[in-house]
Amino acid sequence: MAESKVLEAEAKATPSRSNRVSTSSRGGRYFLRVLLNHVPGKTSFEDLRTVDGVLCDSFHEVVERLGLIEADNMLDESLIESTQLAMPASLRRLFATILVFCEPGDVRDLWDRHLEAMSDDYRRSHTCSKAVEQMVLLDIRDMLQSMGKDIALFPLTNIDETYDTTRGEAREVTEESTIEVDAHDIALASSLNHEQRLAYDEILTTVDAGDGGVFFVDGPGGMGKTFLYRALLAKFRGEGKIEVATTTSGVAASIMPGGRTSHLRFKIPLSIEDGASCSFTKQSGMAKLLRMASLILWDEASMTKRQAIEALENSMQDIMGRRHQPFGGETVVFGGDFWKVLPVVKKGSQGQIIDATMRRSYLCKGMRQLRLITNMRVHNDPWFADYLLRVGNGTKETDEEGSIRLPQDICVPPTGDGVDLEKLIDHVFPALDHNMSDPNYMTSRAILSTKNDNIDKINTRMIERFQGEEKIYHSFDSAKDDPHGNYAPEFLNNLTPKDCLRMPSN
Repeated sequence: MAESKVLEAEAKATPSRSNRVSTSSRGGRYFLRVLLNHVPGKTSFEDLRTVDGVLCDSFHEVVERLGLIEADNMLDESLIESTQLAMPASLRRLFATILVFCEPGDVRDLWDRHLEAMSDDYRRSHTCSKAVEQMVLLDIRDMLQSMGKDIALFPLTNIDETYDTTRGEAREVTEESTIEVDAHDIALASSLNHEQRLAYDEILTTVDAGDGGVFFVDGPGGMGKTFLYRALLAKFRGEGKIEVATTTSGVAASIMPGGRTSHLRFKIPLSIEDGASCSFTKQSGMAKLLRMASLILWDEASMTKRQAIEALENSMQDIMGRRHQPFGGETVVFGGDFWKVLPVVKKGSQGQIIDATMRRSYLCKGMRQLRLITNMRVHNDPWFADYLLRVGNGTKETDEEGSIRLPQDICVPPTGDGVDLEKLIDHVFPALDHNMSDPNYMTSRAILSTKNDNIDKINTRMIERFQGEEKIYHSFDSAKDDPHGNYAPEFLNNLTPKDCLRMPSN
């Protein structure tokens, strides 16, 4: 589903004016406006009210059927679709997310419709329907608590605490202590190179000593940082210890065993200033998890603002009761690559962006630097590995305009005849027509760009090449704190990302 956008209205930025924009509170006129902006070629009001040959009773019904406004049936369809792909635990998390962020109109009906799918794993080992329902409720209660919500706020079945088998253990601790260690990850320690082994042993010694320490694993992409992290996590988790693995980005978190984004895991405020703290208390499950952790890992820390890292330290000093020790005396390992994207500072100057990096934090001086300089990803091509180092370090020669010339053998030469993009697609996706249904083929290659406009152009052309009927999804865009309807829906629809997502049916 296309991502929705919410525009935050700035205080005193927009003067009041005559309201000529129809809003949803105006009923039929608003839904007619939505239709006229999305459905072309209609010749009459009756034609506008016709969907797939069926005449609807109202414009409201039409926009609901076409998916142009948010409705409870869409949440229902989302859960139905997820049932075909996701495990019951993932369905329970999706249900909790819907309760918190989507404000369904009939929570009880949604619960009754999807309880069976959400409880499938519990029903295999329990025959009592009440016990099964209670276990699902307890799971969802814990998920809601991690999002800062109380299950009592929602019209669901009352919880019977006698079915709680966690004996009061915090959900965060239970989740971390039950992470299974992959046998492949256990064997990684024996394959570490010299630099990785030095870092591994130093971190291991610090954790075993229990005195705490702060490290920064510094290395460009391909140097084996993730390999090192997985070896460390497997070592400690294999010994029954609790580790907390986080990254700045969701993509990196997905390849880290038990990984979460740092903002989600540590409850770091999105809008953060100097001196801030994380949004968890001393009595919370998060605080208990951090006190029990042998190692806290934060990858891609170079991409986050220093204030976020300092907020974690402030909170850890508070919950550990050790105000004069970095991170309350815990062992914390940061990792990153300062060649990559630096922290995003809205409309910030170069100086402001640099000031936001962790290199400008008072914590940086006390971090032990662990350097990885051997490129494991292209170890069979030492020339290219050296080339990447020279580019990243700024020592590669440039032309008179300061540009770096790429080697011809890694370029698709431009011809200027309007088909350069087609040639690039053919080069990266050879024989696309015959392989578009092969998931291994599609996920093993990608075209990257530094600009969203180029990405949109490439995606549009790729989708046009796919066979089958095109499916179109629309987002639901709204402006916060805009009771007078100053922001027309079509204006919000045209903000990036666009409200229309086109996908091939296969």
